Amino acid sequence: MYNRAILMGRICNDLEVRTTPSGVSVLSFRIAVDRSYQAKGEERKSDFFSCVAWRQTADFISRFFSKGRMILVEGELQTRQYVDKNNVTQNIVELIVDNARFTGEKAAGTGSNSYAPAQGYPEPPPMQHPAETQNSAPTASNGSYTAQDFAAPAAADDDYPF
Repeated sequence: MYNRAILMGRICNDLEVRTTPSGVSVLSFRIAVDRSYQAKGEERKSDFFSCVAWRQTADFISRFFSKGRMILVEGELQTRQYVDKNNVTQNIVELIVDNARFTGEKAAGTGSNSYAPAQGYPEPPPMQHPAETQNSAPTASNGSYTAQDFAAPAAADDDYPF
């Protein structure tokens, strides 16, 4: 059996990490996902999904995301039931998030490599261009590759460790 879901949408509520009595971090939030089909003359519709993140995933999401930000979440769908205050049994489907990612959306008013973390947290370190790191693949100044970049190694370079 396989249970895996990937959703990308905007966070609908303010994020607040809570802690269980045993000290485990938990974060519940909802995301709005636009439908891909839009009938002519109608307003775009969205579906709203409940998500729950635990431990480090909850801390990561609350640190680097906020209400209105785009997020990509991966996880397992689970159902649960509860009895509401009117004594009616309610069924809920939730995505139990085990992975969250940035979507490439830049925060308004920030630098080219910046994302806006939630209030009170430092900004994540800027991403480095591959040409700026050691042992990176060769690149031309305009970011394109040439045939020489992919040339076969010289005959003397056949000292492979296997």
